[in-house]
Amino acid sequence: MKNAIIGWFLLIAFSSFAQEKLSVYFDFDQYELNETAVKKINSWIAEGKDYQVTKLYGFCDWKGTNSYNDTLALKRVNEVYNFLIASEIDVIKDIEIRGFGEDFEQSPVQGENRRVTIIYQLKNKVAETEVEKNLESIKELPKESLKDKIKGAKKGDLIKLDNIYFFNNSAKVVPKSESTLYDLLCVMIDNPKLKIEIQGHICCKRPDEYEVISTARARAVYNYLIRGKIDRSRMSFKGYGVSRPVYKIPEKNALEEDENRRVEILILEN
Repeated sequence: MKNAIIGWFLLIAFSSFAQEKLSVYFDFDQYELNETAVKKINSWIAEGKDYQVTKLYGFCDWKGTNSYNDTLALKRVNEVYNFLIASEIDVIKDIEIRGFGEDFEQSPVQGENRRVTIIYQLKNKVAETEVEKNLESIKELPKESLKDKIKGAKKGDLIKLDNIYFFNNSAKVVPKSESTLYDLLCVMIDNPKLKIEIQGHICCKRPDEYEVISTARARAVYNYLIRGKIDRSRMSFKGYGVSRPVYKIPEKNALEEDENRRVEILILEN
């Protein structure tokens, strides 16, 4: 009896859901689902099983800049996400979404790197999970540092400042973003010939609405560098509002809003 009870608890703890994966592949430098990918997802749906999607991971091949590939990977994820929602597949509210860009161990077959992997579970089914074993093969490489991005940049390059967040409808940077600002300050100190334009972008507004918050946010980064003793002649700032969105306004979901709400650095001299 005791062994039966222990076994029952282990069953509940470890086997209430079985996680599996499905990968679909994209054409070179494209994020729209091609005909083959659509057929593969539709065939998966047609099996009629009780799916629940928990994670979406996007990947790219090595061609193109790291920043470009990060964005492309997320666009691919977003395309799959929208297709699943339109197909009325159960996608959990707090789904884990990640774009690996090219920062993972690449397959020598480039077509295999241009993909989105759907991680899902079959509700109320007891089975051995394979997803952790599969994900072990994704050896994520360290993200390229801002220092390395600047080092390899040339005049005219745009570099997104990762993890820059502001309080809602304000130009006040949240505390967790201060490390990124400090990294930028160190880069400016270490590269005395570097000149930049700080560009602010916002989301969620119509293009004909007048907005000053994007300029204020760019100015906030500029003022931080001024306080760090960076010469004003090396910097300028400008707000672009919603005139240069990554995704079309109005956005379809929070993922698109996050991508549009950003601060970028334009390299003027390096």
